[in-house]
Amino acid sequence: MPTRTFEIDRVGTTFFAEITGVDLAAPLDADDFHRIHDAHLAHGVLVFRDQHLTPEKHIEFSRRFGDALVHSMAQFNLAEHPEILLVSNEKGPDGRVLGIADAGRYWHTDMSYLKVPAAGSLLHARRVPDEGGDTMFADMSTAHADLPEARRSELAALRAIHHFGSRWAREARAGLRPPQTREEFDRNPPVDHPIVRTHPETGIRALYAGGFTTGIVGMPEAESQTLLDEVEAWSTQPRYVHRHRWRAGDLVFWDNRRVMHHATTYPPDQARHMHRTTLQGTVPR
Repeated sequence: MPTRTFEIDRVGTTFFAEITGVDLAAPLDADDFHRIHDAHLAHGVLVFRDQHLTPEKHIEFSRRFGDALVHSMAQFNLAEHPEILLVSNEKGPDGRVLGIADAGRYWHTDMSYLKVPAAGSLLHARRVPDEGGDTMFADMSTAHADLPEARRSELAALRAIHHFGSRWAREARAGLRPPQTREEFDRNPPVDHPIVRTHPETGIRALYAGGFTTGIVGMPEAESQTLLDEVEAWSTQPRYVHRHRWRAGDLVFWDNRRVMHHATTYPPDQARHMHRTTLQGTVPR
């Protein structure tokens, strides 16, 4: 039966909405799906409370929005369902950490390091710590719209270089992650994307940078880093940021073409276990 009684409420200042009264494990008819799809485009991030999703149901709902992207670090994907990336500090019987425990503790958009990066991500909280482990989201479309016109024009002419291996190596040197193999490092060579991209569905422009960026095409390293730091500082002002405090059962669905995010820390002796699916996008333009 249709679930049109579900409610969509804006909880952020310029973006981010909460949906209540829908069970994503149950059949979702076309009208309800289109209502959710429209809300996702309108708000950039949606949180669905109190969801009890098996991996199969999580993947099934995700596929309504597009094809899956499988994370290149295969050891952190769910064995029976590689479409699901484990974001977890829990350990398996062999003592190995099951997932990427420190995933996203810097501003970024998921898989921006791919030639065809991610459109959206759907993160399901299965266990959450008593404190910390929140996720901060930044509205990159409003941040772009608020830039002075001259700055918008300047950035529109630039392309940023994104590289997964460089970011992973930084975390590995800090002792937060295992080092990549040569094959893993070579699998995702540097790519470049426009710093200002146009959303393929809404036509709205947004800043597109974040923690996987290593420089700007044709610009000296120091100058590149200064400009990228300025873009991040502008985009992450409090007026563009919404902090999501997780509850077990939350499913958060964000649009990587519109928002950046980063995770906050939490006590290492507390469990945080999440399943993430990621959607194939289009080449940024």
